[in-house]
Amino acid sequence: MRDHGLIEHKDDLQAFLDAIAGADWVALDTEFMREKTYYPRLCLIQLATLDQIACVDPLKVDIRQLEPLLFDADVTKVFHSASQDLEVLYREFARVPAPVFDTQIAAGLLGHGEQIGYANLVKALLDRELDKSQTRTDWARRPLSEQQVRYAADDVRFLATVYMRLVHELESLDRMHWLSPEMEALSNPTLYEPAPENAWQRVSGAKRLKPRERGVLKVVAAWRERAAQESDRPRRWILADDILIDIARRTPQDLDGLRQLRGFPDGMKAPRQEALLQAIREGQALPREAWPQLPEKARLTEAEEVLVDIGMALLRECARSNQITASAIAQRKDVIELLRGDGTTSRLSSGWRLEIAGRRIRRWFAGEDALSCSGDGLVIQS
Repeated sequence: MRDHGLIEHKDDLQAFLDAIAGADWVALDTEFMREKTYYPRLCLIQLATLDQIACVDPLKVDIRQLEPLLFDADVTKVFHSASQDLEVLYREFARVPAPVFDTQIAAGLLGHGEQIGYANLVKALLDRELDKSQTRTDWARRPLSEQQVRYAADDVRFLATVYMRLVHELESLDRMHWLSPEMEALSNPTLYEPAPENAWQRVSGAKRLKPRERGVLKVVAAWRERAAQESDRPRRWILADDILIDIARRTPQDLDGLRQLRGFPDGMKAPRQEALLQAIREGQALPREAWPQLPEKARLTEAEEVLVDIGMALLRECARSNQITASAIAQRKDVIELLRGDGTTSRLSSGWRLEIAGRRIRRWFAGEDALSCSGDGLVIQS
C-alpha cells in the first residue's frame, strides 16, 4: 500500500486523487473536535483504497478538492458508524456524500452484534489489535505528530480490508440487498439538520415534568439551541439541562427571578436574559394542544403479554437460524407493533426483516402456524 502521509498541499492531494481515480469505493474517516463548539470542527480526513492511503489536513488544504470524489455516484464511500462523519461532511459541503456503506451496520447483519465498535470488528475479522493511545488527542492542534498521523491512518488502513471481507460474506449469504434501505437512509440530509423544536426531547429530566411544564421546556430548549447555534458554543455553555428543568417548573418572570435560579450563569448578558424571559412567556402561552406529549408505552393485556413473549422467542429463533443477533433484526416494540397491526412503524413489516422474521411472527399471530419444540429450538409448523 502506498502511503501518501499527511497531505498539506493541493498538489499532493491531487496526486492522491489521481492515484485512486477509477476506484469503485474509498474508505473514509474523519477526526473532529466539538468540545468547545456547537458545530463539529473538521480536523482531519483519512482516505484509503486497498493500495493507496492518505490523511488530508483540512486546516491546510481546501477540501472542496474532494467534492468530485465524495459526490461521485459511482464511488461508494465506506465508513464505520457513519452518522457522525456524515454530519461533519454535511456541515462542510451542505450535502451528504452518497452512496455510502456502513461497516457497523453490515457487521450486524453477519452476527457481530448491532453496534460493534471498530476496534472490536478489526480484531474479530483481521485479528489485529489497534493502537488506542491517541483516543483523547486534540486533533485541532498543529503540528500533528507522526504517531498521531499513523494512528489516524490505521482507521482507514484496516477499514478498507474490513469492507472487502464484509462484502464477500454478505454476497456469499445473498444479503447485500438487505443493506440497500439502511444505506440509503444514511444519506438523508434531514438526519443532520439541527431541529431546535425537538431539542426538549434531549433534555435530561424532561420526562418528569408535568404537561404544561413541558410546554415551557419546549420553547426554552429551542431558544437555547438557537443561541448555541448562533454563538457556535456547546448548548450546556448557554444553560445546563438542570437549569432548563428548573425554569420549566418555576417560570421566573423577571431578571431577579432568573438570578435566583441555582447555577444560573452570572455572565449571561442582559439581551440574552431578556430573550430567555420572552421564551418563558411564549412557553407559558402555549395552548394545551401544543404541549409536547411523551410517547405512551403500550399497555398490553395479559393475553397480549403472552403473545409478545412468544413473538420474541420466535424472533430469537429466526435470528439463531440466520446466525445474527435478534437485536439486529428488531426490538420488542417492533413485535408489539406487529401484533397490533401497525405496519407503518414496525421494522418487521418490510424488507429483509419481514423476509426472515416478520412474516413468520405475523403468521403465528394470525393463527396460521403452530409451534413445537425440538432439540434444535422452536419449530414453526404451517
